[in-house]
Amino acid sequence: MKKLPVSAGLLFALLLPLHGVMAETQISVMTFNAWGGGLNEDKGLEETLAAIREAGADIIGLQETRAELPPCRNHYCPPHGPSVAARIARALNYYYYDQHSPADTLWANAILSRFPILGPTPLNLGVRIDVDGRIAYLFNIHPSDYPYQPYQLLDIPYEAAPFISTSAEAVRYAQRTRGAAFQMLQREFAAAENAEVIFVTGDFNEPSDRDWTERTAAAGLHPLAVPWPLTASLEAAGFVDAYRAAHPDETGTPGFTWPSLTATDAPLTGHRPGADYRDRIDFVFVRGQDAQVLDAKIVGESEAVADIVVSPWPSDHRAVVARIEF
Repeated sequence: MKKLPVSAGLLFALLLPLHGVMAETQISVMTFNAWGGGLNEDKGLEETLAAIREAGADIIGLQETRAELPPCRNHYCPPHGPSVAARIARALNYYYYDQHSPADTLWANAILSRFPILGPTPLNLGVRIDVDGRIAYLFNIHPSDYPYQPYQLLDIPYEAAPFISTSAEAVRYAQRTRGAAFQMLQREFAAAENAEVIFVTGDFNEPSDRDWTERTAAAGLHPLAVPWPLTASLEAAGFVDAYRAAHPDETGTPGFTWPSLTATDAPLTGHRPGADYRDRIDFVFVRGQDAQVLDAKIVGESEAVADIVVSPWPSDHRAVVARIEF
């Protein structure tokens, strides 16, 4: 073995720990139903921008980047007018991609990134991102909310959706409502086979199988245990729910993201008639051989319901931001 000169040997020794540090990348990923980015209340973008800035997100999966077309009905509420994604991206100096796909999988979605977006996946559910020379994919979905199974189970009227009473019925209706969206997402995963890390963000309009458990049913947080199929299917595909990985106690840290504008004075347990039902339906999922969830936080309107507080809060959903190392 040829001996290195002293100066070269010193350089080699210095590069060894540097290489070890560079092998790990930390990134903050946010899911945020922006509720029109102020458009639904005739507001500007300032509150929406404040939420993203306070979260410190590097990559954001946005939902509802356009206004609701009035009159907005539960079973029919198409997006209207231009997307706010480009304006948000300009204000943040981020890259962005407006997503276009069938309405049962997306509802005016967009992806923003501090890192270069290299292009979309074939069905526009995701994008390829260059994270300091490493390839990541982010898929961002917003499947249908009608019928909404928690309302069906709790006898909350929602257009013509029938009431149901069992876990099996809830799963069957959820598969009927969002099964096609997940099948489309599964087909999209093929485009990300060589990625070092894959993220899935979205307003799923469906709770988590890790929240509606026997423990939360006994605690009165939910009426019964339900193995909700969308989150369960992602877990079966190797994805990790970032918030629940960081906060495994589903009774002590329920992490409710819906709703933010109503039912804020309702008791934590049970349901107040006439109020929306508290739940966690906004998610950041991650899959990667060496991916590790370092932290996950709720971004919302007050200390009582959020880890990161932004007031005034611009949306009817709270956001989730997760810090992930890979």
